[in-house]
Amino acid sequence: MQLNPKPAQQTECDREAIHHIAAIQHFGGLIALTADWLIAHRSLNCEELLGLPELPQTGSPLSSHFLPRAMEALKQAVEDMRGPDDVQRMFGIRLVAGGPLLDCAVHQSGTMAVIEFEPHAIADYADHLALIGPALRQLEPIREPQELFETAARLVRQMLGYDRVMVYRFHADESGEVVAEERRDDLTPYLGLRYPRADIPQQARELFVRNRFRVIADMDADAVPIEPAMSVDGAPLDLSMSMLRAHSQMHLQYMRNMGVGASLAIAVVRHGKLWGMISCHHMTPRLPAFSLRTVCETFSQMFSMMLDRMLIERSDLLRARGRQLHDQLMLKLAGGTSLAHSVPMLEEMLADLIPHDGVSVLMNGEYRAQGAAPDKAQFSRLAPALATAPPSALMAVNALVDHLPEAAEFADKAAGALVLPISRNQRDFVILWRKPLTTTVTWAGNPAKAVAPSGERLEPRSSFAAWAETVEGSSEDWSADELIIAEGLRVTLLEVVLRMSDEVAKERKRAEEQQDLLIAELNHRVRNILNLIRSLVSQSQDETLSVAQFAQLIGGRIAALASAHDNITRKNWSPAPLSLLFETELAAYVSEKRDRFVFDGEDVLIRPEAYTVLALVVHELVTNSAKYGALCDSRGRLEIHVERTPTGDLGISWRESGGPPVRQPSRRGFGSTIIERSIPFELKGEADLRFKLSGLEADFVIPKRFFEKNAVSEASSAEKAASAANDDDRGPAGTRTAAGAAARPRHVLVVEDSMIIALDTEETLKRLGVKTVHVESSVFGALSAIDQRRPDFAIVDFNLGSESSAPVARELANRRIPFVLATGYAEVGDKLAEFGASALIRKPYGRDEIEAILDQQFG
Repeated sequence: MQLNPKPAQQTECDREAIHHIAAIQHFGGLIALTADWLIAHRSLNCEELLGLPELPQTGSPLSSHFLPRAMEALKQAVEDMRGPDDVQRMFGIRLVAGGPLLDCAVHQSGTMAVIEFEPHAIADYADHLALIGPALRQLEPIREPQELFETAARLVRQMLGYDRVMVYRFHADESGEVVAEERRDDLTPYLGLRYPRADIPQQARELFVRNRFRVIADMDADAVPIEPAMSVDGAPLDLSMSMLRAHSQMHLQYMRNMGVGASLAIAVVRHGKLWGMISCHHMTPRLPAFSLRTVCETFSQMFSMMLDRMLIERSDLLRARGRQLHDQLMLKLAGGTSLAHSVPMLEEMLADLIPHDGVSVLMNGEYRAQGAAPDKAQFSRLAPALATAPPSALMAVNALVDHLPEAAEFADKAAGALVLPISRNQRDFVILWRKPLTTTVTWAGNPAKAVAPSGERLEPRSSFAAWAETVEGSSEDWSADELIIAEGLRVTLLEVVLRMSDEVAKERKRAEEQQDLLIAELNHRVRNILNLIRSLVSQSQDETLSVAQFAQLIGGRIAALASAHDNITRKNWSPAPLSLLFETELAAYVSEKRDRFVFDGEDVLIRPEAYTVLALVVHELVTNSAKYGALCDSRGRLEIHVERTPTGDLGISWRESGGPPVRQPSRRGFGSTIIERSIPFELKGEADLRFKLSGLEADFVIPKRFFEKNAVSEASSAEKAASAANDDDRGPAGTRTAAGAAARPRHVLVVEDSMIIALDTEETLKRLGVKTVHVESSVFGALSAIDQRRPDFAIVDFNLGSESSAPVARELANRRIPFVLATGYAEVGDKLAEFGASALIRKPYGRDEIEAILDQQFG
């Protein structure tokens, strides 16, 4: 555990209920409605923005002011909400007869529905959606976090036009550091400055995790009151999810002291915690259109996913370094040398991996130390306190005396400690020490002025110039990367201490080999994720006509992939329970009436290579049910039954009942394609859908190689009912030939085991002028396709799930058919000559890469 003491003082902003402010900003209006659609609260500028002759009165029905079509759209938005923090967006809607076009955001506030609206940017609306594609293409080739930060700051400034855009991340002590900045040339740079944790109060941090977007259009504009400020029962209107919420005078004065006239902030959240922010400042009032702000919010979600991918890759590299250290230690200690007598060797090996000034080892009561470390007597007085630390956990501190007073007598030579317990009884340790440093932290102003003494009111600080703080008695912090390496070292040393038997040693070797395979698979999946996302965007873009629908479709499908990824990586890329997949997807849909959803049968563990496929299928089934099926009202019921087939495969039955009558759709869109084709295409299983009047029925068969028995089988029921909007099931875009394209092959064979990537590649080829494209997902299917019709060209994925496409490559080479190999594995590049491929195309790939290959082969 990393111990980081935090100041006890409470900031003034922590005492202020910022979500109960009873006012909104001037550029929009707000109406809060009771469950029967009566006006409970409204902002005092409603009649002006809506074009009404007078302010709507509380208690009056909304339908007496709004058009029937507007009422229908708003009610549908409320029904489509996926949970208390969901926000439904609508663009260019006319709410009242003769009134202006407005952009709306609808969310829940307790039992009330809140409608917020602002003028629609009709002149620019059509261009906003087009921004997201070029922006994402600039992010795709980036592999380093710092480059990602700098590119994101530049792109956000280009899209929104603010004078200053900063990316800053939070440290372990919750202070923030500006890690990238794009600014007007005449502005003072903030890059590298630190901001105290109190600059963003705890309640504001919690609110940012829920509502990740905040805009202030004009720091000097008067807020518009909401009346009544309290409901009839005396409760304030909760504006936690509001886009218009007015801000505290403390925060506004803070921003004015910085010389800022308008601001916009987008939270960056990883694993449910606030990782950092993209913060925009403008010296004069500024308000980007709501549709443009929505595009930037989608951009920030992609930024978060790419950052997560990079951090995963960095963890892989650290694990590789840890394995090297493990092997070196095991080799050097194989002769039975006592660990206590190996301190010099241990310090030498760790010098480059984890910088330190001294090392101590306590083993079986024997104490050895080297460098800046306590002597035996000093350590003997410290050891009993160390033994009370949590078992099997690192302890990392930069000022040990703050936690263990016994460390005071040697604090002048060893202040920081990284403690590694290396025995089951917590009596043996390896400890790395760091000397105390006199360090200088450059803050944006004096951090002491960010907290208020008890009984006094805090005034916002007016200086943000670089302010240097001298810190004494602490060592340099232990970084997250160093802690990862230290944990691997702890495990290695524990193996040495336990003197493993030959059988245990063999088991460890098998585990290491399995880990290598899992890491290789993880790397492959990480490289594929951008290709999957790009394909989802491409296949979904023609299913919607608005920014809101586009953001909702992409957000839902990417969220399903992300949830599946979280489930299978919780335990190092291992199988995850089938019930967890349904619970994760249904958690935001199913109400507290648990009898609306039943999961029964054997709860098997689904292997990673099949889990994401099932996640997309379940996501589409659930969202379709929430919009059209049993989960779209309060009466419907969903039953999932799981059982083994006579051949040992897994049968999954989906049964809906009690909902509205079901009709077979007149057209099949991308969502339907995912449901009907993913399992047969990618898993070689079965899928059967039946649109009965009483409710949708679906049966799936998952081959037995994709699951295993769950030792702790506990089928669980989801706890909340569904109401998420799905896509409108429109078909994919039609075929078109690229204007001015070079000569193209007439018939192309695509061999790819990911259905989404295969569909996207097929569509891209047709848009580039290829007349026919044949897709296969297996070696057998590809060889049969070559026999039936000779292709002019082929794109072959080297790894097809459990088999290699080498036989396909050899057959193509024998027939002198030009082809390229597609892969996310680096080592495949060495096999081009062996298989006769003309080129290698790296995953993730898109239109540009495919077009370049075609131009090279046929130009």
